[in-house]
Amino acid sequence: MTNTPLLQAKSLTKKFGTLKANDSVDLVVQPGEIHALLGENGAGKSTLVKMLYGALQPTSGQIYWKGQEVHLADPAQARTLGVGMVFQHFSLFDSLNVVENIALALPKGTKIGPLAKRVEEVSHDYGLPLKADNLVADLSVGERQRIEIVRCLLQNPELIIMDEPTSVLTPQEADLLFQTLERLSKEGRSILYISHRLEEVQKMCDTATILRHGKLVEHCNPANETAASLARLMVGSSVKAVERSKPDVSAAPVRLKLQKLSLPPASPFAVPLSDISLSVKGGEVVAIAGVAGNGQSELFDALSGERDTPADAIIINEIESGHKGVTARRSLGAAFVPEERLGHAAVPDLPLSENVILTRHGSDKPLKSGLFLQRNHAGELGIRISEAFDVRKGAPDPNAGSLSGGNLQKFVVGREIDRGPTLLVVSQPTWGVDAGAAALIRQALLDLARQGAAVVVISQDLDEIFEIADRIAVINKGELSKAEPVEDMSLEKIGLLMGGVHGAEPETIPASKGQEAYNAD
Repeated sequence: MTNTPLLQAKSLTKKFGTLKANDSVDLVVQPGEIHALLGENGAGKSTLVKMLYGALQPTSGQIYWKGQEVHLADPAQARTLGVGMVFQHFSLFDSLNVVENIALALPKGTKIGPLAKRVEEVSHDYGLPLKADNLVADLSVGERQRIEIVRCLLQNPELIIMDEPTSVLTPQEADLLFQTLERLSKEGRSILYISHRLEEVQKMCDTATILRHGKLVEHCNPANETAASLARLMVGSSVKAVERSKPDVSAAPVRLKLQKLSLPPASPFAVPLSDISLSVKGGEVVAIAGVAGNGQSELFDALSGERDTPADAIIINEIESGHKGVTARRSLGAAFVPEERLGHAAVPDLPLSENVILTRHGSDKPLKSGLFLQRNHAGELGIRISEAFDVRKGAPDPNAGSLSGGNLQKFVVGREIDRGPTLLVVSQPTWGVDAGAAALIRQALLDLARQGAAVVVISQDLDEIFEIADRIAVINKGELSKAEPVEDMSLEKIGLLMGGVHGAEPETIPASKGQEAYNAD
């Protein structure tokens, strides 16, 4: 540490109309420090770091770099100073491959060949393996996050701003990332780290700055706090625990049945699905765990109707549905929440009311009157969903892209649950949301199930899976294991299944073997 901070913000304020997203926020980041920036969704974290990265201009206040006041006109100027950023929402071009996307952020004239080799070397060393020639459109969310992290590291920054970098990483991938960040810290580089995973903040961060409703609440040492006390500082009150009861589904109807579902890969880099069988009854939550890129996206596309399958491969509420499209499946009582909020679950440039119409026009009769859409009803639905799921917004009906990631996630999940579906398939339900929002979403999923719906949760968050699942299956290279009761599963057993080790009980296999298999994937 030195007496001169690497980065300092004094009284930073940012207004959007009458809304103060940041209100006189002070921040000091020392060289070599891993500094957490905490706050619930909508607290102003993303606004603050965007000003520090030059993506937004402050309304008032000052930014100092190594003791000198700076005015960051744009991100390019910030990168020139030595500031790098890994955004929560990806800035990638789907039509380009991995190395081409990374080259766009590097100086002109960078040779693709040597860069491709460097990308694969660095990504492998950091435990975030990438193939340089893979097309981004074919990659999972977790693999896209790896590109963002590696692209930032290749710019050799002195300060790295990370917005929820572990939200789509497995525990093993996250641990390797932590090792990398600790190594960078020892080299004198600083990390400004936004995360809702408070245990990792306690484990890794030297200092924490906590925001609430755009204002500075506290500077503290996370090691001296508990996850509960940090959560209280973030939300202003204790986070309500998820309440879960054991369901009796012995006489419940089968809401979803998969019968030897197989699909060839949709592209050279996609994962084929092989003989997937699964039955989910009304009243239960079945979770599907797995390392990113093992067929989760392909399975979701098949379940939602975005890819055609044999008619009898997917049965929804006793109706053969493999050949039916998304709207037809919704008419049967199904609802779907994809992992990618912006662009897949919601259109960024459309208001929330119109995003409601996009998924409910075919199954919500009050939305249609003859050939005409009832926009007033859509607006009322948007307000009802926002109130029920505590969606915080700066206008009555803002564009979806203007919401923070967590608030948009609450809206998207709430939009589907509000319909009262008999089957809900949701992928990464609490990706990038704070503790309070995660608890709200998880409780809503459990409540929906206990009301008689079948809920299928595709998630990489093992803590989440154990908190809400009644049964757990694991997907590995397009194959799905048998869904076992949660009480019969363990982290070790799931790790073995994720690594492709099948047919043996965990106690018969050394823990090191399970770890090797898990990491090898």
